[in-house]
Amino acid sequence: MRLTEQISIDEFDGKRFKIRLVEPTDNDKALVTHYLHNIRNGVSKHYKRDALKILKKYVNYKIEEENLPLVAEDALQQLLFEVENVPFPTPQNYSFKFIDLFAGIGGFRLALQNLGGKCVFTSEWDKEAQKTYRANFGEVPFGDITKEQVKNYIPNDFDLLCAGFPCQAFSIAGKRGGFDDTRGTLFFDVAEIIKRKKPKAIFLENVKGLRNHDKGKTLATILNVLRNDLNYFVPEPQIINAKDFGVPQNRERIYIVGFHKSTGVKEFSYPKPLKKKVKFADIKEKKVVPTKYYLSNQYVQTLINHKARHEGKGNGFGYEIIPDDGIANAIVVGGMGRERNLVIDNRITDFTPTTHIKGEVNRKGIRKMTPKEWARLQGFPDKFEIPVADASAYKQFGNSVAVPAIQETANKILELILEK
Repeated sequence: MRLTEQISIDEFDGKRFKIRLVEPTDNDKALVTHYLHNIRNGVSKHYKRDALKILKKYVNYKIEEENLPLVAEDALQQLLFEVENVPFPTPQNYSFKFIDLFAGIGGFRLALQNLGGKCVFTSEWDKEAQKTYRANFGEVPFGDITKEQVKNYIPNDFDLLCAGFPCQAFSIAGKRGGFDDTRGTLFFDVAEIIKRKKPKAIFLENVKGLRNHDKGKTLATILNVLRNDLNYFVPEPQIINAKDFGVPQNRERIYIVGFHKSTGVKEFSYPKPLKKKVKFADIKEKKVVPTKYYLSNQYVQTLINHKARHEGKGNGFGYEIIPDDGIANAIVVGGMGRERNLVIDNRITDFTPTTHIKGEVNRKGIRKMTPKEWARLQGFPDKFEIPVADASAYKQFGNSVAVPAIQETANKILELILEK
């Protein structure tokens, strides 16, 4: 939905008219795309009133000769085409509904849609991630979930709440170690939404370190909130490794699932590792990689020196080269995220620098993985669009969830709540 253009259409139904389009706010874009995505189901009524106001405000149809408003059904169809003609549309015959909080670029959504789900609300504050999300799902996520205005747009009657909530520092100062002790953290906002909406099930993902944060007090507080304050059955959280579910990446994350008491669920088993062995060669670029991904001789030497310094101190820090028959280290944002996942690729033929690197391109074939390879390490299919610059793409995939591991776990959840 491109509301930034000035468009003039000569004729409609035999009469001349023009469309005036004005730049909307981010919240407006989220409202309209959520409305259009749900226009064929009952959820649309939750967004309809405000969405129609926005459409009326920003898209004015007037017949020039009579100066009267024009109901342009074809314009609505064009907007619907723009939100539905995307790489990953909603399944036509969906069997459950879910919401996607701290959505990033849609790893949870991709997994849940693969299982037949319909996403009825999304939030993600990062602007670059919103671009990628929109390009693939046709929907602009709402922004800051801590704002009451945004929370108010969450519809009722969805089955599953998904959230890869950021692990902010918790202050475990209260005596109860419960709901009040999480105020000021983003987990509190997730808990508040759970309290209001009471979904059948919840699925939370976080870094492995959450288990030991503050000597285990942080996780204990979270579990106390979910179990005692919100009355959910929450089995012991489990560390899930992406490498056990079909991607060549050693990525451990903690999964927390829960079931509302109304479901009657009192037992849950996390998925067992798949008997599927993969290696980097399985996701390696098939074509020659652009020269810009190859390191300069100077940078290679800098990495060698850096690693030697740390080894001299007894540390294991430094770059690492992943062999074709190996698996990648966890891809992360910042630090040594890319340097810990270098590869050897001798297919390069043009050693002319294409970026502002100092010195010559190395002749050993040492390069960074490409954003597309990082996408594959997280289980994203090749048709997943990357509409942002490389720097943003690395950040987005480094922050994302591993789709296959999410999907296997979500399937276990759905077997219980859909059965009930």
